[in-house]
Amino acid sequence: MAKTTGFIEYARQEAGHRPADRRSGDWREFLLPLEAPALCRQAARCMDCGVPFCMSNSGCPIDNLIPEWNDLVYRGRWRDALDRLHKTNNFPEFTGRVCPAPCEGACVLGINDPPVTIKNIENAIIDRAFAEGWVQPHPPQTRTGKKVAIVGSGPAGLTAALRLAQWGYDVTIHEALPVAGGMMAVGIPEYRLPKTRFYSPE
Repeated sequence: MAKTTGFIEYARQEAGHRPADRRSGDWREFLLPLEAPALCRQAARCMDCGVPFCMSNSGCPIDNLIPEWNDLVYRGRWRDALDRLHKTNNFPEFTGRVCPAPCEGACVLGINDPPVTIKNIENAIIDRAFAEGWVQPHPPQTRTGKKVAIVGSGPAGLTAALRLAQWGYDVTIHEALPVAGGMMAVGIPEYRLPKTRFYSPE
């Protein structure tokens, strides 16, 4: 699992911040992502825990396979890390940013040292996936001929719509707001959840 001595060799390194004088003039995201080599070192800090509490009920509420995609990032297998992340998480592009990261609070390494930067790594996986064009629609091979209406286009509605569409249903989403996304679109500020996928920090 990742590098067996990584948690000893590497210190925790978090994402940087845009300079205060720059970010005070707009509402854009203020975190600056780490470069790939630094992210690989951070993923290497993930230990071969007997019980990975980061992905248990006390850690990740959606049971993300955190040690597995940490290992894949450490090995430079970013596309495989995306596939592993999508196994349990339909929309890491927003859950990874707005989640308060209870996984890091449950990280076993955190007992004696700063925990693994799980949230930064998750964000990096999905950001790279969009940059590389790996996030693509996957229409079902067959259709059921049945129709389903989803009321609301927040995270729950979008997740239900995605799963039903993958199973071959014709899905229609009804949303009262003029934009899709629910509170993600109108309730979470831009600096916490950028509304564009292709943002280049200054």
